[in-house]
Amino acid sequence: MEVYRLLREQYAGTNPFDGEGSFRFGARWSSVGTRVCYAAAHRSLAILEYRAHIDPAFMPNDLVIATLLVPDDISIAAPPTLPKNWRRFPPPDSLRAVGDEFIAGKKSALMLLPSVLVPEENNVLINPRHPDARRMLLKPELVPFSYDARLL
Repeated sequence: MEVYRLLREQYAGTNPFDGEGSFRFGARWSSVGTRVCYAAAHRSLAILEYRAHIDPAFMPNDLVIATLLVPDDISIAAPPTLPKNWRRFPPPDSLRAVGDEFIAGKKSALMLLPSVLVPEENNVLINPRHPDARRMLLKPELVPFSYDARLL
């Protein structure tokens, strides 16, 4: 399996899947202080998710797609039962416990969760400190990306 992140090149560093952003700012599935990486199961979903979270007036011009190769035998957590309001924006506070518990439990390296934008496709939570995370390989090339003006 491959998983993808769209991010600014300046934040790709040596490991664009280290969970630094969620650690600093939290998000739908995790609290501030929880190191979890958000990725997508498809490039197009990573692109859509990024677009949904940024003001087009401040769209950066240094975006790259990072790809992580995940071995087939990596441990994947069973998805939780989600509350009916899981797609609400802003997200209900209860959702942060999902990622926080996934990381704290240390049982699996990945958890697949439906995307709010395209519920039939998965976002991927990665526990960068799980032992299996060391077996995932970052593709060395970061692929430059820019949005078509029609999407802005």
